[in-house]
Amino acid sequence: MRILVTGGAGFIGSNVVDGYIETGYSVCVVDNLSKGRRKNIHPKARFYEVDILNRHALEEVFIKERPEVVNHHSAQVDVRRSLSEPLFDMSLNIEGSLNLLELSVKYGVKRFIYASSGGAIYGEPRFLPLTEEHPIEPISHYGVSKHTVEHYVELYRHNYGLNYVVLRYSNVYGPRQDPYGEAGVVAIFANLMLKGETPVIFGDGGQTRDFIYVKDVVDANIAALNKGTNLCLNIGSGKETSVREVFESIAQIVGFKGSPKFQPARKGEVSRIYHDVSRASSALKWTPKTPFKEGLRRAVEQIKKEVLV
Repeated sequence: MRILVTGGAGFIGSNVVDGYIETGYSVCVVDNLSKGRRKNIHPKARFYEVDILNRHALEEVFIKERPEVVNHHSAQVDVRRSLSEPLFDMSLNIEGSLNLLELSVKYGVKRFIYASSGGAIYGEPRFLPLTEEHPIEPISHYGVSKHTVEHYVELYRHNYGLNYVVLRYSNVYGPRQDPYGEAGVVAIFANLMLKGETPVIFGDGGQTRDFIYVKDVVDANIAALNKGTNLCLNIGSGKETSVREVFESIAQIVGFKGSPKFQPARKGEVSRIYHDVSRASSALKWTPKTPFKEGLRRAVEQIKKEVLV
C-alpha cells in the first residue's frame, strides 16, 4: 500500500510515518518544514519539501507517487494564533485540505484519513465524556477550520466516492512534541523544569484535558487504513486529567521542587474536556494502552536528551 502523509516531519505525523513503515507500508512525506523537523523523517520515507498550499508542486507529488491513501496531518494547530491570524488559519487548514481532496479524487486515492481536533471542535462541553454526537460549537477559529474540513471530507465521499476516516484527537503528547511551541503542555512543562525554569499555568490549573500518548494515536492510524470507513471517531484516553496534575506528575519525574506561576486563563480554551472513545474502540478494534504516567516518563526522557544536547 502506498501512503502519502502530510505533516510527516511534525510531531504526530512523523510518529505515524514510523508506524506505517514499521508495519510494512510504502510511505512518502509532504511537509514544508515550517514546524516539522527534517530529523524526524524516517530514513525509508520519500520526502518532498512541499507546502500543501502550492497546488502545482503538490500535484507533482501525486503524479509521481500515485498514493492509495492520503493521511492528512499538516495543519495550523495553535488555537491562539488562529484567534490573532484567522485568515492564515483558514488558508492552511481549509484551502490546503481542499487541494488534497481535489487531487485525491483526480488521482484515484482510495482512502482519506483526516486528523481533526476532538479538543477544539466541540467547544465548551454540555456533557462529559464527549461523544461524537455532542453538538459542534467551537470557540476558536482553529476549531471552526478543523470541523469545516470534516464537512468537505463527507462532501467528497458523497459526490465522488472518496472513502474517509476522521480521527478527532484529544491532547496528544509524547516524543517529538515541540517544547518551544504554544501548544503541548507536557513538552513545554518538561522542557522548562529540566532547565530549572518555572512553568506558567494559565487559569487556576483545575482545567482538565484528555491526554493520549502518541503511540496509541499511531495504532489508531494504522487501524484506520482498513477499518472505520466513513466515520468520525474520537481518539483519546477517555480519562480526565487536570493541568495541575500534569505539572505535579512531571515535577515528580524530573525532581523539580518549585511551584508554577499562574496567569489568567486564555480565550478560546475550554475549562473541562474528556472523550468517550467507545465508537473508535468498536469501529477500529482499538483501545488506548499507555498509562498516563508511563507515557509522561517516556516523553520526559526524550526531551531530556534534547535539553542536554
